[in-house]
Amino acid sequence: MAKFYLTTPIYYVNDAPHVGHAYTTVTADAVCRWHRLLGDDVLFLTGTDEYGLKNSQAAEAQGVHPQLLADRNSERFRAAWDSLDIAYDDFIRTTEARHGNAVQAFLQVIYDNGDIERDTYQGLYCVACEAYYTPDELVDGNCPIHGRPVQLLTEENWFFRLSRYQQRLLDYFEAHPDAVIPPTRRNEVLGFIRQGLADISISRSSFDWGVPLPWDPAHVAWVWFDALPNYLTAAGYRTDSERFAHWWPADYHLVGKDILRFHAVYWPAMLMAAGLDPPRCVASHGWLLVSGEKMSKTRLNQIAPGDLVADFGSDATRYHLLREVTFGSDGDFSYEAMVARYNADLANNLGNLLSRVATIVATKCAGVGPPPRPQSPLASVAAEVYAATADGWGRLVPSDALEATWRLIREANAHLEANEPWKAEPGTAVDAVMGDALEALRIVAVLASPALPHAAADVWRRLGLPGSPVDQRLPAAAAWGGYPGGLPVEKGTPLFPRRK
Repeated sequence: MAKFYLTTPIYYVNDAPHVGHAYTTVTADAVCRWHRLLGDDVLFLTGTDEYGLKNSQAAEAQGVHPQLLADRNSERFRAAWDSLDIAYDDFIRTTEARHGNAVQAFLQVIYDNGDIERDTYQGLYCVACEAYYTPDELVDGNCPIHGRPVQLLTEENWFFRLSRYQQRLLDYFEAHPDAVIPPTRRNEVLGFIRQGLADISISRSSFDWGVPLPWDPAHVAWVWFDALPNYLTAAGYRTDSERFAHWWPADYHLVGKDILRFHAVYWPAMLMAAGLDPPRCVASHGWLLVSGEKMSKTRLNQIAPGDLVADFGSDATRYHLLREVTFGSDGDFSYEAMVARYNADLANNLGNLLSRVATIVATKCAGVGPPPRPQSPLASVAAEVYAATADGWGRLVPSDALEATWRLIREANAHLEANEPWKAEPGTAVDAVMGDALEALRIVAVLASPALPHAAADVWRRLGLPGSPVDQRLPAAAAWGGYPGGLPVEKGTPLFPRRK
């Protein structure tokens, strides 16, 4: 059994979750659901990032202790993921003792290896990013990510000697061309490294909301040096050597392009300094924009996942996030596009196919589904659809995977239109066409289940099949001929009622 370890970023608790967070997390969840269908041993990690100056200032602004803010907002993320049916295996919080212990152990190893030293630093710091920028990186004097003024900070801190790892990182990426995807992001990473890497300050003494350095408790770890090792903590670093050997390195870190540098430059170097392997792949997606702008608290353009779920349901929200945007590119989110995608793909295609099949089976086949024909014209289509769907999920491009799956839905609808079983007398000819359509729906239920867990299970149940799609294993479950026939088919209410 192959192992598959995938992570989302851990999300800052200074504010509530928005649909941009949901995009990353739903993508991660769907990819992990696909790998479970393949029979892989999956570890899916998400969580919240609770230390650092940004969270401390947010708590101060609200007049509460940072831990109270973290407790409250961490639960908001859990609730959002529950509403979207996110089937994570571990939800980590950086204020947990297990994580603090792992961070200190990780820091100590790098310190003992001689790659953390004391120094004085003056630089331009963005609190929102929790990162320093050079003057050349600023845009009109502001942070290039958040558009906010930066602060000139001078501190005597502990520094990680990142500069020592410049060539080693270049050699690593040369030997591992798929370590960062898509290729445009890999090129960004290589360009950043080739410009020259400066050592980075990895401690703070101006506030105490963080993990104390084990050799200098007057300093707390810089939030990124505390946050990134969460991926190690969940894998059992320094607590369970057998578990850690099984899960590490992570297979995929899913991240937004704004935190690519931390995951694809700083993090591999930190791991190398600790004698550990880098993650196999950092997969960086674009931003989900609203009216062309990145979602942010200051722009007041955040969309809560719960509002979409309340309006469209969990499955339709998940489907839109996965289908509308090509992973790696920016995408613009709009309510109108969501309605259009819902009606076109879910109501008119999948929902209509199920409704037509169930109605015809009820009127022409006495409500009992006939088996498919081994030589059905849809059999070769189904084989091609599975190959393309598997390729899409394997490349971490859910939009391609779902487009491939929906081809089988369209072909099945066309198959009905061509044969018009509703006009024919009950008998062998009708049974053959309906058996083919039922088998197409069975395969679609399996292939679509990573995106539509509830709807796929409902389709499966209405076809009279035992168990559920998530119990199936690919590729066997996508092989033509799995619908046995002789099962009662339920008409039921519309799977996805049309929206106006």
